[in-house]
Amino acid sequence: MPNKTNPLPSDGTNIKNEFESVHESQSTESDIAHVEISVETLAEQKVAPPPLHSAELLANVSSLPGLPGVYRYFDADGQLLYVGKANNLKKRVSSYFNRSHDGTRTGHMVSKIVKLETTVVRSEAEALLLENNLIKTQKPRYNILFRDDKSYPYLKMTRFVKVDERQSQDALGHPNPKLIPRMVYYRGAVDKNHDYFGPYPSVWAVREAIELLQKIFRLRTCEDTVFRNRTRPCLMHQIKRCSGPCVGKISVDDYQLNVSHAAKLLHGETQGVMKSLETRMMMHSDKLEFELAAELRNQLSALSKVLHQQAVDTVDDRDVDILAVVTHGGRACVNLAMVRGGRHLGDRPYFPSHVEQAAHSEILEAFVSQHYLEIPPPATLILNYPIDKELIRILSEQTGIKINTIHQPKEQRRTWLEMALENANLQLSRLLAEEGSQQARTRALIEAIDLAPEDLDQFRIECFDISHTSGEATQASCVVFHHHKMQPSEYRRYNIEGITGGDDYAAMKQVLSRRYSKLSELVRAGEAKFPDLVLIDGGKGQVSMAREVFESLDLDLSRIVGVEKGEGRKVGLEDLVFADGREKVYLGKDSAALMLVAQIRDEAHRFAITGMRAKRAKVRIGASKIEDIPGIGPKKRAKLLQRFGGVRGVADASAQDLMTVEGISAELAQAIYLALR
Repeated sequence: MPNKTNPLPSDGTNIKNEFESVHESQSTESDIAHVEISVETLAEQKVAPPPLHSAELLANVSSLPGLPGVYRYFDADGQLLYVGKANNLKKRVSSYFNRSHDGTRTGHMVSKIVKLETTVVRSEAEALLLENNLIKTQKPRYNILFRDDKSYPYLKMTRFVKVDERQSQDALGHPNPKLIPRMVYYRGAVDKNHDYFGPYPSVWAVREAIELLQKIFRLRTCEDTVFRNRTRPCLMHQIKRCSGPCVGKISVDDYQLNVSHAAKLLHGETQGVMKSLETRMMMHSDKLEFELAAELRNQLSALSKVLHQQAVDTVDDRDVDILAVVTHGGRACVNLAMVRGGRHLGDRPYFPSHVEQAAHSEILEAFVSQHYLEIPPPATLILNYPIDKELIRILSEQTGIKINTIHQPKEQRRTWLEMALENANLQLSRLLAEEGSQQARTRALIEAIDLAPEDLDQFRIECFDISHTSGEATQASCVVFHHHKMQPSEYRRYNIEGITGGDDYAAMKQVLSRRYSKLSELVRAGEAKFPDLVLIDGGKGQVSMAREVFESLDLDLSRIVGVEKGEGRKVGLEDLVFADGREKVYLGKDSAALMLVAQIRDEAHRFAITGMRAKRAKVRIGASKIEDIPGIGPKKRAKLLQRFGGVRGVADASAQDLMTVEGISAELAQAIYLALR
């Protein structure tokens, strides 16, 4: 099938005979020989002159097999330009070289191709999988790219576990937690040991679902360790958010029935749940069990209110994804709205890159192919533009889910799509406004410190900060600002050692030496690019340390700028201090340049202090973790944590206290006591 990840040509015929004849006549010449086709011949065929490519490249194209596979284009520097898939590699790849693409993004890409690599696979489904893996890992310049987002959150419900009757209760008469499922927010890989509902578009949507089930069915959310040690009902029971199974306020069978109803509600089986609750309510009423009947009446009332608010009782769809794409100003937004169990859970925007001249359908196809290979797709996709049916067929084959697509919905589905489209426009407008503001800040900073970068969009800033508590657990942070935004994936932390505690100057000198001694070697080898600006959180002292490091490495001092706190350390009164001898500069509290500097400086401070606190906490509980102590396995570790309420409690316990835990001998207790001090 045609690859529509980008506005690229569809499958065409093989390379023209003129290409092959010229190649045969020049096969003995050097590899840099180029194909030449007469203008007259091309005019007769009504074909525009194609870009010139080496005979070796065209020979590789003509020798490709007519099999499914993945192809990759590279430029003269070996950079990956594009990754595509094809049902017939020969026809698909040939179509790039025997057609004119003048004035288009595709034509610009084709003119740069000097090398071709292909991988033959067994089916189109395998080609789709390989293509998207390569796109996500290699990030080609001409593919539409959706950034890897965090995994979607789920609502996790632990399953019933059959236990022996002797184990159904503990010595205090508490039910075994394995018989009392709990619901919890979860993010990560799903397994077959528990039930997972979702995915949800946001944490807020999961929290809302959990709160809903607490109100209606009063299911527990507490940890098993808390459940086992309750002697009286907790606050959640008192505010009618939990039925109190830990202290026998509800029978195990009744609780498990509520869990079953909650699962059905999440699956959209609302009418069945309401009918079951009504039947049970009438049964208790007939038996004159009015308190139990009243509880069920309250559940029905709460459930009816929720159904009325969500209007799910009039909707047949249970699991649907709604995709709306809009483009403006060279940017695009794909808004994904989710309906699960008949309830609209909210939406999430995605902003792809490399979408210049891309059609709306092609952007949607790129999203569908990249997104649903990792996230299980629902049975129905509602879109505002049609996409290739062959792509859906391959995706269905790969995921094992029969997918139906609708791009002209009616009634409730149309309402959902209109909502998604409106949100897509709002999110894209906000993005463009933020990017314009951030670009203005970047430009203002460049002008304020008199820099002349080659490319404003490539302007890169690295900022350093030192954090410690009275000299303890000293850490340095390096945060990166690039492409007009912070780049968390490029942040780095450095443990500072071998200095006097609290010596910020020595710490700054150490981190800059470690960072730029290695980077300068890579820059000289042409394997990396030096930052355009190095921000130092500090005044003259820290800047002088940076100057020493840069002078020793023969680096440009004009790149170093210190952020010196103003009078009273008030925000907005900072001065910029330069390492190359220039006078200090005060930007003004309303300056766009100072706003950017403060943003980067504050992020460096936040990143440094969070790392320092984590390191300090680790140091204060001892160099060894409990699980690192010889003789301590997972079971003994769990018993220790349960007995003393956490690592801090274990560290504070005496050897005699540790010996009270089952399985902890006198020798092992002494080893634990010493290891955590």
